[in-house]
Formats: sequence, C-alpha cells, structure tokens
Amino acid sequence: QEQLVESGGGLVQAGGSLRLSCSASGRTFISYAMGWLREAPGKERELVAGISSGGTTYYADSVKGRFTISRDNAKNMVYLQMNSLKPEDTAVYYCARSGRPYVGRRLSDYNYWGQGTQVTVSS
Repeated sequence: QEQLVESGGGLVQAGGSLRLSCSASGRTFISYAMGWLREAPGKERELVAGISSGGTTYYADSVKGRFTISRDNAKNMVYLQMNSLKPEDTAVYYCARSGRPYVGRRLSDYNYWGQGTQVTVSS
C-alpha cells in the first residue's frame, strides 16, 4: 500500500514560482515512476510531468522549460519546481505513483494518488 501526501501549493502572482513536494510511504517507491497531474475547473485531469524509476523525465508541452520534476529516492520524495507560472496553471495538482517503472501518460497508468494541493496563479 502506498500513501502519498502533497504539500507546497498556494496563491502566487503570474511569473512567480512554487515548489510542490510529495512524500511517499511505500517501501517500493524506488521501483516505480511518479507523476504530477493537474485538474483545472471544467477540464480533464492531465499529466504535466513524470519521472521514471531511473530518472527519465517527461513534460507536457504546456510546461516544458518552466517546470522541473525530480525525485529523491533516499527520502521517498518527489518534487515539482514550477517557474514562470501563468494563470492557466491554476489547478489542483496531484502526485501519483505509476504501476510501472516508466512514465505512463494515461490516468489509468497511476494506481496511487495523493489528496491534491491547490495552486492558484493570479494575473
């Protein structure tokens, strides 16, 4: 069983930065890919960044060059550094663990989810 807890969300002005953190409780954290997904009002949940068990990263086109995902396997932590934030980045952000070692782009690839953290970017 895996428990994921996100932190670091909040309100920021456009152009600002936030760092999201995700703490994982499972002993098998190191073996699986992790992802950050977001859900904006009226929109479908989408993958914005993922990192494989080996450290290979994936980014959605909308966040490339602005967001950076990283993981610390010794601490069972995953991070999302978000820079140059835009109002369209406003969403609830979820940390999720994949059922595979590589990054999957479908929601069904993720079988453990955190409770989500709100990110609001004001214009």
